[in-house]
Amino acid sequence: MLFDSSLRKELGRSFGATLVVLVTIVMTVMLIRTLGQASIGRVNPSEVLLVMGFTVLGHLPTILTLSLFIAITATLTRMYAASEMVVWFASGQGLLTFLRPVLRFAWPVLLAVAVLALLVWPWSNQQIRELRDRYQARGDIERVAPGRFIESAGGQRVFFIDKDTADAQTGNNIFIAATERGKETVTSAQTGRLDTINGERFIILEHGHRLETDLKTGETRISQFEEYANRVSQRMDGPAAADAPSMKPTLTLLREPTPRHMGELSWRLGLALAALNCVIFALAATRVNPRVGRSAGLVFALFAFVTYYNLITFGESWIGRERVGFVPYVVLLHGGIFLLAMGWLMARQYDWLSRWRLRGPHAGGTT
Repeated sequence: MLFDSSLRKELGRSFGATLVVLVTIVMTVMLIRTLGQASIGRVNPSEVLLVMGFTVLGHLPTILTLSLFIAITATLTRMYAASEMVVWFASGQGLLTFLRPVLRFAWPVLLAVAVLALLVWPWSNQQIRELRDRYQARGDIERVAPGRFIESAGGQRVFFIDKDTADAQTGNNIFIAATERGKETVTSAQTGRLDTINGERFIILEHGHRLETDLKTGETRISQFEEYANRVSQRMDGPAAADAPSMKPTLTLLREPTPRHMGELSWRLGLALAALNCVIFALAATRVNPRVGRSAGLVFALFAFVTYYNLITFGESWIGRERVGFVPYVVLLHGGIFLLAMGWLMARQYDWLSRWRLRGPHAGGTT
């Protein structure tokens, strides 16, 4: 049918162009953020593109939904402005008739959003975490970039190593500043190497000095050594990192319905439901007012989209803190948006507002 094919072709062109622009913007932002993390030693510089790819993959549900929403809004806005909608309405195609071809075009995107939100999102977060953990678990000398002050894995020491050799186990001109057990120490040495003693990693420093200051009394002690062993701090994952709901599979969240898990599940399920609601809402809300221009409808639609997604984010936090239940919030938010969008669409289809005005108290009045 000409009506279905022409509408879906235009939606496809608009969706493709919007998706390319949004993905480019998100990739640029994520690249800058990942490079910043690599510069402070949280991400391996050689794995920047890999971390960025997993990060963008995790954000694809939002990107796809926004692209679909903008594509529908922009296409309908152009059709209203070019008076094409008037032609379709005059030929017997009501606004509800547009819902079928729009959903036929959107269902692969909606399915992709659901799969990405429920399955790919936790997997990508887990991959990013594994990449960071693997890099953070390296020895301190291996982690430190030559000529830079870098915080150690334990977070209590700052290292500076002039590592000018290819051997990953040795370094020259070493500086270590640490704060442990109420004492502040500054240690410098000409050379150092990594060694394993009784199953623990140590940095063996040679030909150096050590300045130790008691933070309570202010007493200072200076010592010189030929060889000094400093145990390498091992990174310990906190409970929040090991038990983060965002890295757990959806089935695990269902099997363990804790408040935090339900909050995360509301976010994932909300992304899929929001994609469907945005399709209906875009069809119901898009119209052109010649007095305010074509961009006003798009601005309103984007504002509604941002508000909707902020409510999903707030719901995740509220459910996790047990301020609201999972089922009531999901039903009220997404069910309410669905009823609002469908009611708005029906009102425009059958012109309920004009009929209400004609039946109002001033209609048919006599003088």
